[in-house]
Amino acid sequence: MTETSPGTGAPEDLPVYPAPRSSACPFAPPPGLLALHDADKPVIRVRTWDGTTPWLVLSHAAQRSILTDSRVSAGIGKKGYPHTTAAMKAHAAEMQPSVNNTDGAEHSRWRRMLTNGFTRHRMEKLRPEIQRITDDLIDKMLAGPNPTELNEALSLPLPSLMICALLGVPYEDHDFFQKHAGVTNAVYKSPEEAAATTATLLRYIAELIERKMDDPGEDVLSDLGARIKEGVLSMEEAAPLGHILLVAGHDTSANMITLGTALLLENEEQLTALREHSDDPRYVANAVEELLRYLTLPHLLARRAVVEDIEFEGETIRAGEGVIASLPAANWDPEAFPEPERLDLTRRAAHHLAFGWGPHQCVGQQLARIELQVVFGTLFRRIPTLRLAAAREDLRFKEDSQAYGIYELPVAW
Repeated sequence: MTETSPGTGAPEDLPVYPAPRSSACPFAPPPGLLALHDADKPVIRVRTWDGTTPWLVLSHAAQRSILTDSRVSAGIGKKGYPHTTAAMKAHAAEMQPSVNNTDGAEHSRWRRMLTNGFTRHRMEKLRPEIQRITDDLIDKMLAGPNPTELNEALSLPLPSLMICALLGVPYEDHDFFQKHAGVTNAVYKSPEEAAATTATLLRYIAELIERKMDDPGEDVLSDLGARIKEGVLSMEEAAPLGHILLVAGHDTSANMITLGTALLLENEEQLTALREHSDDPRYVANAVEELLRYLTLPHLLARRAVVEDIEFEGETIRAGEGVIASLPAANWDPEAFPEPERLDLTRRAAHHLAFGWGPHQCVGQQLARIELQVVFGTLFRRIPTLRLAAAREDLRFKEDSQAYGIYELPVAW
């Protein structure tokens, strides 16, 4: 039987994580997750897909504390790490060290290789290009079939074009890497599928870096190639960095555009206010933060392994146990966000944890913010009659993906 902490009961009596979402309100976190706030315990034991019983951290304050604690590790091969999928668990021991699974000085070394390419100043300089691409895509959308599917028309092309330009990846390969990104983020992929798609993407990135070493440009893969030439990085280290950036750099923003659009179309009062203030950059930027809080796309993160005993929120969490900081729970914590179920685009929500917290916060968050600000400030102004072209109950939500979203969103105008 799986070991449990005193007072938590047998594993079969623990809450199951993740809990299913409600079809009546698929934009909200699972009701079972939100109900745990009522127990007034910021950290509890839960039972996950493989029968293990990690600790689930619920409150906003407790998550900010645990995600900055040096006694927890992002190392997916460490004892107790609560793996998201069977595929991750099967391959944890052989995962190459990289920015997303290391700690301390080693993690800082990896992160420094990426942060210069994604500073707020550099990302802000891209805003005119993001605006141009958004307008071009909306022009094509308006000239094309009505109704249309938003993922294909806007949500995927915009972040894909931007991350391709930043990394130095040919956009004409977008069908290839978008397909493999879908497999990478799927919860129910088999270990064999995970290994195959990862190997395919790593080979692809490695080939691009090799070309950049001979013919460099002003992009991230060229920078990685230069580091290989200098002897400070190996190809085995560089390719996973490119892989992480390529998958995360387009998939999450695309899901956020689609999911945010669907949510706004169901909240007419808030949508009207956004249209009326679409020329106010501060209003739009604030609205994006509230959408990020409300939807919290990385709904199964963040996960850590405990490497040293911790006395935390009245519980003793032992070395070798796992911790899950449920980001949606933090972003719907009524202590941090009063009336969290109410979408309010004027809410001051910038302290949300949708990009994580601590040393492993999302490297590309500034790019994502600007993309979302441009899209949500432009789409409903350019197409004020935009509406869903399918019943909400017919939409397929991505509960089976590590990045929440909607598979297809038919829209009309």
